[in-house]
Amino acid sequence: RYEGVDERVRTQLVTDEISIGDYVLSGGELAAMVVVDAVTRLVPGALGYALGAHQDSHSPGKGGLLEGPQYTRPHTFRNEAVPDILLSGHHANMERWHHEQALLRTLARRPDLLTKLPLSDQDRTFLQQHGWQPVTDSK
Repeated sequence: RYEGVDERVRTQLVTDEISIGDYVLSGGELAAMVVVDAVTRLVPGALGYALGAHQDSHSPGKGGLLEGPQYTRPHTFRNEAVPDILLSGHHANMERWHHEQALLRTLARRPDLLTKLPLSDQDRTFLQQHGWQPVTDSK
């Protein structure tokens, strides 16, 4: 195992640099697999569902938010039930609930993403009610 790459390779041969996260791996193989998987998802026909990559968590199709919780059968699992609103049949309420859950998950796990999104006034109020303190421009 080698630590890093000769700087001359970076300065003379590399055209692009990417980061897959703030952590250390034991080698480049895992990082290469992550990049190959992420890029392959964008190739037409690579996924069974044509719009799948555009509806993934924090993709533009999801408004840039992390995906909220998902539920399926059974109705109750280890004493935890599917939220009643998801069983109500009221699609507008269900859609709003999913959106709010995505806001909360993004706030909890990746609040930095919120600063890059065009949030509605309703979203801002909802987030502030849940502890979000928007970054204000100090200029």
